[in-house]
Order: sequence, then C-alpha cells, then structure tokens
Amino acid sequence: MRSDSLAFRLVAGAALWSAIALVAGGLILSAIFRNSVERSFDSRLNVLLHSLIATTEVNAEGEIVRQGGLSETRFDLAYSGWYWQIWPVAPRPALRSRSLFDQSLDLSPAEKTIRNEIGLKIFDTIGPENQPLRVVERRVTLPGYDVPVSFAVAGERSEMNVEIQSFNTWLFVAMAAMGAGLLVALLIQVRFGLRPLDRVRHSLSQIRTGRATKLEGDFPLEIEPLAEELNGLLEGNREVLERARTHVGNLAHALKTPLSVLTNEARSHKDPFGETVSRMTMQMREQIDRHLARARMAASANVLGAHTPVEPVVSRIARALERIHAERGISIEVSCPPDAGFRGEAQDLEEVVGNLLDNACKWAEEQVRLTVTTEGIERKNRAFLLVVVEDDGPGLPESARKTVLQRGARLDETKPGSGLGLSIVTEVANLYGGELKLETSAMGGLRAELYLPATAPFS
Repeated sequence: MRSDSLAFRLVAGAALWSAIALVAGGLILSAIFRNSVERSFDSRLNVLLHSLIATTEVNAEGEIVRQGGLSETRFDLAYSGWYWQIWPVAPRPALRSRSLFDQSLDLSPAEKTIRNEIGLKIFDTIGPENQPLRVVERRVTLPGYDVPVSFAVAGERSEMNVEIQSFNTWLFVAMAAMGAGLLVALLIQVRFGLRPLDRVRHSLSQIRTGRATKLEGDFPLEIEPLAEELNGLLEGNREVLERARTHVGNLAHALKTPLSVLTNEARSHKDPFGETVSRMTMQMREQIDRHLARARMAASANVLGAHTPVEPVVSRIARALERIHAERGISIEVSCPPDAGFRGEAQDLEEVVGNLLDNACKWAEEQVRLTVTTEGIERKNRAFLLVVVEDDGPGLPESARKTVLQRGARLDETKPGSGLGLSIVTEVANLYGGELKLETSAMGGLRAELYLPATAPFS
C-alpha cells in the first residue's frame, strides 16, 4: 500500500482516529475504575472507623478505653499495613493498634485536607517502613470526655494499587486487541469499498489493449457517473477519429485526381515545360502521401484500444520477402513471442517491419534475422517491445548512419528503392514515442533496433 494511495489515506485516517478514541476511552475507563476502587477502599476504611468509634468509650476514671476488637485481624500484626489510632487533641496518652508497635500515624497531611459535612477527612500519608497509606480520620467528642478525640484508620495503598494495575494491564491488552481488530476491519472495508475502482482500472486496461471499446459492468452509485463520462469521452474520441480519417480520405481523393490529370497532361508534352510539370507533380504527390500518412499515423498512435499481435504480422512479411528474394537465396529467421502485442495499428507495424526487413534483404548475403523481445523493455515508465533486424551484409559505417535516416538519402544508387524506408520507420517510431537505432550486428552487417510501445500479452 503506497503512502499516496487512497487506501493508505483512508486506513491511516481511520486508524489515527481509532487510536485517539481508544487511548481516550482507555484513560477514561482507567480513571473511572481508579475512582471506583478508591471509593470502595475508602468505604471499607470508613466502616472500620465507625466500628472503632463504636467500640471506644470513656471509663469512670475519665480514660479512653476499648471494648472489643475489630474484624480485621491484620490490626494485630506488626507493620502489616493496617493500623488504627485514637489520639486526643489535648496532649494525653493515645491508643494504637498492635500493628503500629512503637510507631504512630503521621496525621500532618490532614492539615491540607478539608473535612466534609460530618467532620471526616480522607488523605494519603507515609506509614512505618515507608508504607504508602490511605487514612480515614474523624474527630469525635465522646461522652464524659472534655476534648475532641481523633479516630484514624489506615490501610496500605499497595492493595488498591495492585488491583488498579491489574485492571490497567487487562485494559491495555483489551484495547490493543480491539485496535488490531479495528485495523483488520478497516483494511477489509477499504479493500471491499475500493474494489469497484479496481474494476474500472481493469476495464480501462481492457480498452487500452483493444479487448473492449467501453467500460462495461455495473458500478456503485458514486462511480457510475464517472463510468458514464469516460464512456462518453471514448465515444467522442472515436467519432473525432473517424471524422478525421474521413477528411483525410476525402482530401487524398480530392488532391490525387487533379494531380493525376496534370501528370497525364504533362506526359503528353515532351518539351521542357512538360518535364518540369511532371517533376513538380511527382514531388507534390510524394509530399501529399507523406503528410497524409503522418496524419493517419498520428491519429492511430493515440487511439485507445489499438492492439496488434506482432507474431502473425512479422511472420507474414518474412515469408513474403523470402519469396521475393528467393533467387538470391535469402533466408529470414524470425524469433517472436506468440503473445507479443503492439499498441498501435496493424498497418503501421507492417510498414515499419516491412521497411526494415526489405532494407536488410537488399544488403544481406544470405541471412537475415528478426528478433522481438518483450521482457524487461521499459521507457518513460511504459512497456515497450524491441524489434531487432540484423543481416550478414557489408554493414554501414557509423558516420553514415545518421545520413541514411534522412528522407530520400541513398548511399548506393545501384540498389533499388527511393531512400524513404528508414526515414519512414523513424517517423513512425517517433509518433508512437519509440526510437530507431542503428548498430553493428554480430552477423557482420547492420543491426537495426526498433522500440515500439507494447501492450499486455495478446491472447
């Protein structure tokens, strides 16, 4: 999943919001549980405090005495973490639980705590052996006692902290599991939700490779307008192309007929004027053919859906040229993957391959080799195919290779031809975004490398 994809944005955005919500929810639940545990712990201490007050009285000598014990046995174990203390406000002897042994509860933090409506204070302090304690303290005036008496009960906070820590651990595990589950659900949802876009991509690929002419299938309500607009655009493109081809054909017919008349009339005049007219009309015909061909190729090069299987075309041309050059014994070896496809019109492929093979056959001694490669050929992030034509002829000096690519250039007038073949191949390759290169062949002659846009494997 790329960072600039819709799927990544949807998953990342939802995952970030889910993470924030889960963390916030976890903190809130932890705080609620902590408050609940503290209230429960405070209530327990408060019950013990009331029991302590209820079992304390003043005897006939005016001394504070205890009548009976408390239900918590840890008050009798030294430094157990559970303590009680009765301390008169006036400097008089205090009563303490056995668990305090020779220590006293530090009630000084109570000074920072406000008493509630019944005179109760709840605060934290440090007990014997640095134990963190939770203390409930209340001042009560006992009958027969002339000063208020402070009753305090303390319990070790570690019990409460262990319970809170255990809850937080399980809460973290639960939230992590929920987050992982939400992430998986998000991935499934995004994959399922964006699947129609994959269908659109597949349909466009079918159009580009010539297997379809429009987007087909049922699409969701949100994508259906896009599919309709794309189909309208494709249909409009086909109509424009068809009109352009019609105009090109009409123009060709309109110009060639008058040129033919001029040519015939010029031939009937054997004087210099007739020869000049014949020469000029021939040049005009060549220019018209050239520019009409370029217009046709430019239109077909940008047609969506144009797809031509390569192997049948090159094999058919090779067989035809072998028959033409049979007297010279020229053999043409063809190596082409059966699923190779050219993203363009068949007549353009026939023209470029035919020119390359015909040129090679003219100069070859005995052997011409044509090889088509489709694997690993990429230019400008697009798939290309490589057509290589080699011969065992005399080859071509490097200094002359640029010259032969120019229109009308011929290095040997004894060979038949107009000098337009390689220049036409170059023009067609450029129109399709490809390229023609001339190198030295391992067979000894010329090696022509032609790059043309490829399509998905043709079937």
